[in-house]
Amino acid sequence: VQLQASGGGLVQPGGSLRLSCAASGRTFSSHAMAWFRQAPGKEREFVAHISWSGDNTYYADSVKGRFTISRDAAKNTVYLQMNGLKPEDTTVYYCAAGRFLATREAVYEYWGQGTQVTVSS
Repeated sequence: VQLQASGGGLVQPGGSLRLSCAASGRTFSSHAMAWFRQAPGKEREFVAHISWSGDNTYYADSVKGRFTISRDAAKNTVYLQMNGLKPEDTTVYYCAAGRFLATREAVYEYWGQGTQVTVSS
């Protein structure tokens, strides 16, 4: 069972990136999916989650209105569209899957390896 995150990179402030998280080894169609991020020396921070159906999404206040989480069940992939990026969004982003929607990382059973996002001019 693997979650493979990709799409990170270097972008200027105000720019956009789309992160992808592809699942393999099993289907996650009945799982909630989430994105977290973690800066060096800090705790992992919840960013957004989406229900298995895609109908229910929730965002951290720090990204609300700028980030959009979505999923493609046919591709077993979840996305994080990030617009209006700020330097404080710079960190490593992780995708996760679990049976329940939650903002706490302990609830999620499966984790991707992380992808670096750097927002800098």
